[in-house]
Amino acid sequence: MAYKVKSRLWLESDEEMLLGMGRLRLLKALQVCGSISGAAKELGMSYRKAWHLIDSSNSHSKQPLVEKSTGGKNGGGAKLTPYGEKLLSNFEHLAAKCETFLEEEMDKMDWS
Repeated sequence: MAYKVKSRLWLESDEEMLLGMGRLRLLKALQVCGSISGAAKELGMSYRKAWHLIDSSNSHSKQPLVEKSTGGKNGGGAKLTPYGEKLLSNFEHLAAKCETFLEEEMDKMDWS
């Protein structure tokens, strides 16, 4: 039987959740869909929950991660700010490094 190590990684700001894997998936879906409602639908999440998560991350960040525009004649939408794109990229890099580190450490151990 093979073992795998799993961990949870998240970023906090003033002890408040800023970014974790769930919010990462939501923000990546928002990049693709161009709207909070589209991202929520893509992930099988309510619009209200998606909006709350994005609003919370925006509030606990040094700079906004998402820029929202209200609907109207041309419809609304949302997109990541340059700061949001940078934060996502850094977080993904950190998550990959953590996973690699844990796998390497597991390989060094005797599990027999």
